[in-house]
Amino acid sequence: MDASAGAGLTTGAAAQQLGVAPTTLRSWDRRYGLGPAAREGGHHRRWTEEDMARLRRMCRLTASGVAPAEAARLVRTGPADGAPGAPAAPGAEEEAAGAAGTAGREGRRPGPPPGPRRPGGRTALPLGEAREECRGLARAAVRLDGPTIDEILDLAVAEQGLVAAWEDVVMPALRAVGRKWARSGERFVEVEHLLSWHVSSLLRRVAAAPSGRVQGPPVLLACTPGEMHTLPLEAVAAGLAERGLPLRMFGASVPPDALAHAVQRTGPVAVVLWSQTRPTAGLEVVRELQDVAWGVRGARWSPALVLAGPGWAGRRSPARAFRPRGLREALDLLEALCGRADRL
Repeated sequence: MDASAGAGLTTGAAAQQLGVAPTTLRSWDRRYGLGPAAREGGHHRRWTEEDMARLRRMCRLTASGVAPAEAARLVRTGPADGAPGAPAAPGAEEEAAGAAGTAGREGRRPGPPPGPRRPGGRTALPLGEAREECRGLARAAVRLDGPTIDEILDLAVAEQGLVAAWEDVVMPALRAVGRKWARSGERFVEVEHLLSWHVSSLLRRVAAAPSGRVQGPPVLLACTPGEMHTLPLEAVAAGLAERGLPLRMFGASVPPDALAHAVQRTGPVAVVLWSQTRPTAGLEVVRELQDVAWGVRGARWSPALVLAGPGWAGRRSPARAFRPRGLREALDLLEALCGRADRL
């Protein structure tokens, strides 16, 4: 623990436990008075569990987009996380986090604020220009702080809607952690796995939420054979559910014959085929699905084919296949196809 019995943690040990730089803790002490209650020999900082609880709350607030000075004020004026008398629903904290996101509520897809802060240090993710919520998500992911990741994701969807949260908060963070992992060997693979799991959990929560879904032919979602990257397809499923559209999700690496049987059994209005990489963007499955049709002779019905994902880039699109660019365009297309099917 790097501390003597009962004396608390050193600044280095406390910073490592929180996933921040030691200079950050020293800065919070100097600027905002968030130092430890005790100092060894009157000089060296020693952080007790109560000090750590305050620091954890400070980390959560700043990760949610609250300015450090305001976050420090909330920490100083309220009980620390886990301390006796700590409120179950800190209204001031929620109000501050909501105020930090006000700019995001003014428009559908606001740009980053002027002069955004760039997180530094060896563990910082290469985000470039990004929204504060995205920076908070990246910091929480690097700290392996699952509860804060959930809070930021839930707030982003509630404040901005699924599409804007996916495009402006989730995807930049996922791309940044992927770049960090690629540059650092295996060191950041745990960050990528944790963040992906929490994003997947969020998308499934959205997809499972009651939304007054309409009846009718579903949209069938599947990854192409050999394709294991399901997160973008899960985002499509969540977006369809948010719009009240029926769907069937089949997930990763669906064999062509199994997919064809699923189409025959469900009679979908459209089939979305996701391919992340070029080797998985095989046209065999497309051709097989184009041959699937049902109904009486003279009025045969086939599903629309939607080829989604970067794997299809550079491929010649087959006839009667759609190629949406991005989540919003894909959802608008699928909603229009569902509406067209209802009118037939």
